[in-house]
Amino acid sequence: MRKYIFVLLLSGLLMVLSTAAFAVDVKFSGEFYAGGVYLDRTTLKKDTSTDGPATAFYFQRLRMRTNFTVATGLTLITRFDAMERVWGATRSNPGTTQAVDSAGTRAENENMAWDWSYINYKSPVGVFDVGYMNYGSTGTIFGNNVATQPRIKYSYAIGPATINAAISKIKDNSYTAANSAVTAADADNDVYHLEGVFKWKEGRAGLNVNYYRSAENRTASNYKATYFLITPYASAKVGPVALQAEFNYATGKTREYDNGTADIKMENITGWLDATATFGPVYFGGTFAYVSGDDPNTTDKQEGGTINGGRDWNPCLILFNYYDRTYWIGALAGNGGSTNSGPMTNAFFYQGRVGVRPTAKMDITASISYANADKKPAGYASDTYGYEIDVTGTYKLTDNLSYLLGVGYLLTGDYFKGTSATSSVGNDYMVVNKLTLTF
Repeated sequence: MRKYIFVLLLSGLLMVLSTAAFAVDVKFSGEFYAGGVYLDRTTLKKDTSTDGPATAFYFQRLRMRTNFTVATGLTLITRFDAMERVWGATRSNPGTTQAVDSAGTRAENENMAWDWSYINYKSPVGVFDVGYMNYGSTGTIFGNNVATQPRIKYSYAIGPATINAAISKIKDNSYTAANSAVTAADADNDVYHLEGVFKWKEGRAGLNVNYYRSAENRTASNYKATYFLITPYASAKVGPVALQAEFNYATGKTREYDNGTADIKMENITGWLDATATFGPVYFGGTFAYVSGDDPNTTDKQEGGTINGGRDWNPCLILFNYYDRTYWIGALAGNGGSTNSGPMTNAFFYQGRVGVRPTAKMDITASISYANADKKPAGYASDTYGYEIDVTGTYKLTDNLSYLLGVGYLLTGDYFKGTSATSSVGNDYMVVNKLTLTF
């Protein structure tokens, strides 16, 4: 009798588990890449004892996204990064600082770090997203600094128009079990977002307005930063020409003091215009970009340093390249305090490029770029960052697997003499190859 009861209970349990399993639709997607890089000089100095060695190594990352559809219109979305490391290299020291594009630390990403975990609910009155999700990507790729942040987001579409509103919690300094040394309230960093987007067959245009309130320095230094970031943008295709444009204007106060000290105003500007014309297998393109620099002669206003060209926009292999150069190798130090550290800041940038797709699977691009500083820092010898020549080729081995090979050569400008006018700078070159699998 016990055997029959056991079989009945086991059968019932299997039915329950089977019902639960069929109630959730699970979809996986992601990306894996493995690459190698060689950089001839790890500084931009010449004829000094600190010129730095060359470096060469392999690196990789796995990024996995999972969508759990619980019911029609209701989905739990997660994403993690794993094994993001240099092959055989020393591991990063454990810490608490969040990595720039992850919810985990750099050390956690070298093993596994969860980035996203949020609910997507398509309700009758709009779409709600709640949890840790993507943050920092608006408009075109220029100016984007994709990160993971906790947010509440709402979207509502009316025909070709969409309204997006969100609240992002960038930093919370409230009293908690893990932060019990807090002696004051209201020291959080928050962002409030409102965006309108209009789409048509060959393009889209939008206006994004963000209000930043960063109060983390109120307790120690008696000030907070409060400012608006206004971003109109557009992308369109006109015949054979693809156009992109974006303008960013940050205005407000870098430092708004609570103790009567004179406030410091903010007025930062960035923008770009990009065009690519395609004629059969050949295409031509050009880019102009600008990021305002801080004027060393003004002390009551900050004209640069808050917004930049973005980590996601990597126009060159060496200059202003974050993900393939700065993240894996680090900043390139110049003389006299100068450095090339990744996203474009304080610069005028000009680029011309030509490309050819000899087959459906192959894409080869050559470009020449020039950049100079908007505001020359006090005591610097020059405002010229230099010229860079890049050649990259991508070949699709399969629909999901591609191989990239790129070579970049930087003709280093005298900006990197810094405040040492009699010092020397050295040219640099870089070779990178990368195998990327998407699924």
